[in-house]
Amino acid sequence: MENGYISIIVNNCARTGYQNIPMIHFFNASIKLGKSYALRNIQLEILPNEFVYLVGPSGAGKTTLLRSIYMDVFPDEGHVVVGDYSTLDMSQRDVARVRRMLGIVFQDFQLLNDRSVFDNAALTLHLDGLSRKEIRRRVLRILAEVGLSHKRHALPESLSGGEQQRLAIARAVLHQPDIILADEPTGNLDMETAEDILRLIRKFHERGAAAVIATHNQQLVEQFPGRVITLEGGRIREESTL
Repeated sequence: MENGYISIIVNNCARTGYQNIPMIHFFNASIKLGKSYALRNIQLEILPNEFVYLVGPSGAGKTTLLRSIYMDVFPDEGHVVVGDYSTLDMSQRDVARVRRMLGIVFQDFQLLNDRSVFDNAALTLHLDGLSRKEIRRRVLRILAEVGLSHKRHALPESLSGGEQQRLAIARAVLHQPDIILADEPTGNLDMETAEDILRLIRKFHERGAAAVIATHNQQLVEQFPGRVITLEGGRIREESTL
């Protein structure tokens, strides 16, 4: 793939029943940031259980596309549909409902440094109003899955970069979202740790969530071939299959 482009690499998934209905759908969506367009005329479908990479240099629009999925920015032209919700008639309550469908791994982790690993992971479950007993059961289980059980009382600042990313992933998937979004989840990690993080995201994706991942790591992308949608200057340029 040529430098300067964004490529979206999508794994094949079952195309039967509800799998044929897009989980995310961009209808000729254009988004302007300041005086310039970050995305132009995006026509894109992402089906349930698909695994999608967004690849391109800084400023190419990867983060803007993710932000449009979790309704942090809205199209200036066209519209975006996530689940049953469209940006054409989106209320603040609808935005909250969309975000409850999502598990988001931010580029800067956005961990709470004054709270323990356990409390950071438990945050989304407290918002769901679950009992303390159920929260404890779920959190301990997810921390075991991501290899952080022994660090559950530690503060995030004492963790390595890879451990912080695993905690961010645990927090994102704990409420079993329909869609996982990750913005440069391996950006500051060595290759071995980056591979571990990607495998972890894929494990939760394979349990039934669509996944959309922005990354600069072409080597990681090439390990998982699939459908390729290439964009140039925020526009879809071509589609191909690796």
